[in-house]
Amino acid sequence: MINFESVCELYGKYGIDAKKAIEKLNNIPISIHCWQGDDVNGFENVNGELSGGIQTTGNYPGKARNPEELMADFDKAMSLIPGKKRINLHACYAIFEDSQKADRDALEPNHFAKWVEFAKERGLGIDFNPTFFSHPLAADSLTLSSPDEEKRNFWIRHGIACRKIAAYFAKELGTHCTCNVWIPDGYKDVPADRVGPRMRLKDSLDKIFAEKYEGVIDSVESKVFGIGLESYTVGSNEFYLGYAATHKDVFFLLDNGHFHPLEYVSDKIPSLLCYFDKIPLHVTRGVRWDSDHVVSLDDETKEIAKEIVRNNAEDKVLIGLDFFDASINRLAAWIIGTRNMQKALLYALLMPNDRMKKLQDNGEFTELFMLSEEVKTLPFGLVWDEFCKMNNMPSDEKWYDEVKKYEQEVLSKR
Repeated sequence: MINFESVCELYGKYGIDAKKAIEKLNNIPISIHCWQGDDVNGFENVNGELSGGIQTTGNYPGKARNPEELMADFDKAMSLIPGKKRINLHACYAIFEDSQKADRDALEPNHFAKWVEFAKERGLGIDFNPTFFSHPLAADSLTLSSPDEEKRNFWIRHGIACRKIAAYFAKELGTHCTCNVWIPDGYKDVPADRVGPRMRLKDSLDKIFAEKYEGVIDSVESKVFGIGLESYTVGSNEFYLGYAATHKDVFFLLDNGHFHPLEYVSDKIPSLLCYFDKIPLHVTRGVRWDSDHVVSLDDETKEIAKEIVRNNAEDKVLIGLDFFDASINRLAAWIIGTRNMQKALLYALLMPNDRMKKLQDNGEFTELFMLSEEVKTLPFGLVWDEFCKMNNMPSDEKWYDEVKKYEQEVLSKR
C-alpha cells in the first residue's frame, strides 16, 4: 500500500515538496459566507422576499431561522473543514435586542457584538458587506445610483455605517476586514441615460470612502447583469475597475460568477496583480448565468488557484466564497464548496511552477506541454488525505456521516 512518504518521493522527482505544499495550504485563509446557511434571509425579516436580482432556489428542510441556529450550523460545518478559515457577513445579519432595532443607515458596531464574540472564541477574522438589496428602499433596484436624493443618501449613510462596523471588526479581532460594496442597480430595458446613473454612483462612492479606517480593506464588485436588470448594470466591470484604479486604497473585487460565461476570471488575476497589491475574490460556480452554484473542483476553479499560487499571491488574493443553494443540505454545501477551493489550491501547490515558467521563457513548449500533462496523474488525493489528517479531519466521504447525523438530530426538528 502506498504511503505518504512514497508519495512525497514521487512528487520530489518533479521538484515538488508535498510536505511544504500542505503546510502552505494550512495557512491560506478561506472566508466562508454566512448566507449559505439561511438562503440570504438575514435577521431583519426572516420571512421577507429577496430583491435586487438575488434568488435562491430549492426548499431543503432545516434552514437556519435565527442567529443561534446559524452559528450552530456554521460551527458544525467548520468542524469538518480543515485549514484556516474566516467568516463573511452581510449587514442584514445584524443581531438586535428588542430595544436595539435600527434601519440599515443607523447600524452600529454593537449590533454585531455577538458576531465578534463568536469569532473571538474560534479565532476567526470577519469580512463584511453592506446589504443594498431586500429592503423597501431597494425595491426598484436603485440604491447608490438613484435619482431620488433622499433614497441615495440613505444608502450612502448605510455604506458609511458599514465601513465603521468593518473597522470595529478589524480592531476587535486583530486582523483586516475586507468591506465589499456590491449594488444591484440597473435597468431591465435599454436605458435612455447610461452616464447619469454612473456619475451618481461615483459621487456616492466618493462620499462612502471619504474617510480612511484602520484595518479595513475596501473593495467594489462588478456584475454583468442581474435578474430583472438584464439590459444595464450601473456597476459594470469597466466602471468599478476604473474607480479602483483611480482611488487609492479601494480595490476591485473579482467574482467569477459576475462575468460573461466565456470570460475567465483566472486570466484577470495576473492582470490585476500588475497594478494592485490586493485582489479580493469571490469564488462561485455560475451555470449559464450568475446562479451561485456550490463551488466544484472544476477546471476554472483550478485555474484560479493556479494563478494565485504560481504568482506567489497567497497574501495578495483575499479568497472568499459566494454561493447559496437551497436544494441540498446547506451544511454539506458549505463543506463541499470550501473543501473544493482548498483542493484546487493544493492542486496548484503541487505543480512544478518554477520549472514550468522557465520552460515557457526558454521556448521549450513541447516539454512544457508534456510536463503539465504528466503532473495531472500524480496522486494528489493522497496528499489531500494527509492534509486532512494533519487537521484531524476526515478526508473522504466519512464527513458526510456527521452531516447526516446532524440533520437527523438537529435540522429535522426545525
